[in-house]
Amino acid sequence: MKPKIRFVENEATSRVAGAVCGLKSVCQSARCPNRSECWSHGTATFMILGDSCTRHCGFCAVKSGRPSPPDPDEPDRLAEAVKALGLKYAVITSVTRDDLPDGGAGHFARCVRSLKASVPGIAVETLIPDFNCDPDSIATLLGAEPDVVAHNLETVERLTPEVRDRRAGYRKSLQALRMLRAGGRKPVTKTGIMAGLGESYGEVVRAMADARDAGADIFTIGQYLRPGKGNIPVREYVAAERFAAYEKAGYGLGFRHVASGPLVRSSYRAAEAFR
Repeated sequence: MKPKIRFVENEATSRVAGAVCGLKSVCQSARCPNRSECWSHGTATFMILGDSCTRHCGFCAVKSGRPSPPDPDEPDRLAEAVKALGLKYAVITSVTRDDLPDGGAGHFARCVRSLKASVPGIAVETLIPDFNCDPDSIATLLGAEPDVVAHNLETVERLTPEVRDRRAGYRKSLQALRMLRAGGRKPVTKTGIMAGLGESYGEVVRAMADARDAGADIFTIGQYLRPGKGNIPVREYVAAERFAAYEKAGYGLGFRHVASGPLVRSSYRAAEAFR
């Protein structure tokens, strides 16, 4: 019997817990402080392709290791869960799967198509790894026509070697964002970083400018919170006034939407930003 995800934040989500057999909720596994708010607005984030990542980033609580093969039933079970929960907006993310030839892009595409076919009117956001900037993988994802495609820079360029796995990269992520805009159908694109890792105000604005130049429409920035003793420490708790300044700077750079605040996460008010 597949394990059940533990939707226990309120009575409504508890009643449909049985419908989400075998799925992972990033809302819970990442200990997101906004999960009750998002669920009450018909939004949730699901992690596909298992719970073991082939990379090891200093900020992340997801375990590293050798992943299992993709579950062929996962797209259908995802659609069943989203329908049972009555969601209007679903975010699909994953661990990084460098072990797969396409990085998992085909599985992402099958999940998007399953949701679109099973849940009328659903809007789907995919929060993807970099797929090693493989054009065929990115084309595979875009072919499924997700409404929003997000890929995070995570931090400013100077801190990237300390914060992210050596196989990731600041310029590599910018290239992935550019490639999302290079195809025929251009989805809304999104990226974000964490604050409090030792970055300066100027470095954040530079990262925002780089992301905008790469074609990102939406930018998010929130406070980094250390998930465990094995992760890199928090170097600063950023003041609300600076988050407000980042928001103002982002709109000045031309972003269509900026979410900036201590509790902001990648998928915070994702549906609101899209609409």
